[in-house]
Amino acid sequence: METNFNIKALYDEMEWLQKVIDQVIRSYLLQEGYENRWQDIPLPQPETDNDKENPIISYYQKLEEWNLNLYERLCLALVIAPQIKPEILDIFFSKNAMYDRGFTEFGGLTGKNHSGFIPTGQTFSFLITAVNPELHIEMLNVLSSSCILIKEQVLILDNSESYVTMLNQGISINERWLQFFLTGTLPHLEHSSSFPAQQISTSMNWSDLVLEEHVMQQVMEIDAWLKYGSVLMTEWGLENKIKPGYRTLFYGPPGTGKTLTATLLGKSTGREVYRVDLSMIVSKYIGETEKNLSKIFDVAQHKDWILFFDEADSLFGKRTQTSSSNDRHANQQTGYLLQRIEDFPGVMILASNLKENMDEAFSRRFQSMIHFTMPKAEDRIQLWENAFSGKCQLDPAIDLEEIAEKYELAGGAIINVLRYCALKAIQKNETIVKERDLLDGIRREFKKENRTLAVTQMN
Repeated sequence: METNFNIKALYDEMEWLQKVIDQVIRSYLLQEGYENRWQDIPLPQPETDNDKENPIISYYQKLEEWNLNLYERLCLALVIAPQIKPEILDIFFSKNAMYDRGFTEFGGLTGKNHSGFIPTGQTFSFLITAVNPELHIEMLNVLSSSCILIKEQVLILDNSESYVTMLNQGISINERWLQFFLTGTLPHLEHSSSFPAQQISTSMNWSDLVLEEHVMQQVMEIDAWLKYGSVLMTEWGLENKIKPGYRTLFYGPPGTGKTLTATLLGKSTGREVYRVDLSMIVSKYIGETEKNLSKIFDVAQHKDWILFFDEADSLFGKRTQTSSSNDRHANQQTGYLLQRIEDFPGVMILASNLKENMDEAFSRRFQSMIHFTMPKAEDRIQLWENAFSGKCQLDPAIDLEEIAEKYELAGGAIINVLRYCALKAIQKNETIVKERDLLDGIRREFKKENRTLAVTQMN
């Protein structure tokens, strides 16, 4: 039977953790062998197989890549234990004979659907500092936002209860990373309440984006910052004069290219673009919105993502007079956002239909404000030609110049017309779009926007 080297590596790590726990408790309770140090217990190392090329073991690969120190590695092993070998933590259920209850210093939780011991920050603290209290700072560093395990969101700190001290919060492993350690495959971040953002991308290129020349020039300024911003900040010394990051507002009617531009900026500079789901971010509970946003900002900063806030005025809109507790709560959120925006070292793109909807306090912090206007007739011709440049094509008899001149549509609406026409054509086993179907598609887009302009047959 073929050996699963990933799983074997995790079980080797669990054996090491078992020895560490036993030694710490032995030293803490002054049992036989208490004078030995847990730090001297040999760490597991990857094995080589003479019959195979050295296999890449996911766990050891990341240990080396992240350059984890001994305490970070111990914490990682501790949070993996409930998933791989939960019984090695059962010793923490031991009772203090003096008080007939569990040892407070062991920390730990019990879950509704898990009968085993769930470690907390206090459990980790005990292992590090029970015998060596001088290592308290080392322990805190592992649980701080600067630790690579937190930046990569490998460790999850359960801070859902604001009154619970940090060390009493549960610590667990992110399921994505557990799957990677087991299989070698890291799943994509899933859009969920715990991660309210979704990656967006495009197969299009700059040539597919039709914008006025001055608008494209402004977009290219952002592209230049993405490519050379780090050089300007470090090698040119601008970090002493300007705040890090780049903040921009895209505003204009729907379908004018705001989202496509954001994805193209990511594509051209090799960055991932994540659209933040504001409906899942905003919470009526005080502090929850800030907590939800913090999850996004923290990982985006570490990964150098581009953050895209669509319909941003729902979160970054004008503040109200503080006439009620709800108003004060909303303004508190705004203050938090202002601070995070100023401190975020990456690129943030906010999109809104109307510039006037945005709070001036945010507007002052934008490096650029780009107006995406409805395309002019000559631009609409290019949009129509781009849309019907593939297998699905327009009947040569259709006067495209007249269509572009007569019907004001944004690029997004034109793509919707393409989708409608392509479906009509394929149902007829054809690839050529007739004038009637084209006009029907245009009529549908006009109805969506409650526009009453009649679409009539052209001469």
